[in-house]
Order: sequence, then structure tokens, then C-alpha cells
Amino acid sequence: MADKSKQAGGSIIEQARRHMQERENTYREMALKMYPWVCGRCGREFSGKRLRELTVHHKDHNHDNNPPDGSNWELLCVYCHDEEHSRYTTAQLTAQAPPASRGGQSLGPMGTLGDLLKAKLGQ
Repeated sequence: MADKSKQAGGSIIEQARRHMQERENTYREMALKMYPWVCGRCGREFSGKRLRELTVHHKDHNHDNNPPDGSNWELLCVYCHDEEHSRYTTAQLTAQAPPASRGGQSLGPMGTLGDLLKAKLGQ
């Protein structure tokens, strides 16, 4: 049976990759026609061979949400796009993690840094 799927156009994984690439090419082409070739975050301009460094970011992080007016897209350079997804992932993980606490008080991102500094300075 595996031989039949390979003969019919490759493995399921290969078919899924092709589908994703075709979908991406479609909305990428549309976004590049709609928007100036400038990163929406850092403002760098792109053209020629460097245009491949400009990516389409889905504002709601849903790659299936591709309205024809482009309202869910923004063009970001690969660096800003990676940064955006890092922030999104961090926010998701932070929201899922239970807050650390000490004596009933929630700790902020710096934990007990203020208390440690006061102790070190003798205050």
C-alpha cells in the first residue's frame, strides 16, 4: 500500500508539504502585490534577490486565515518574523505556566531581585 501512495504523487508528508508550499506561494504573491516591499517592523526595504527575506506574517497566527483583502497579513523580514513568533510563543508559555509565589504574593519576571539587592546593600 505504501508503494501505491508513492506512485500516486509521493508520501502523505510530501503531499502535505507541497500543499503548504502552494498555499504559501499564493498568499505571498498576493501580499507582495498589495503591500510595499518594506518590513512592517524595522522598515528595511527589499528588492531583487533579497525579496526572499521578506515574509508574510499572519497577524492572528492562523495560516489558514487568508482574507482576499490581506487584512490578516503584514510583511516582515525574516529577523522580525522570527522575533514576533518568539514573543508569541513566550506569551503562550507564560500564560500556561502557574505563577510562582512566595507567601501568597505573585512574583514578577524579576522574582525576588529587589529583595536580594536590598539585602546586599544592607537596607
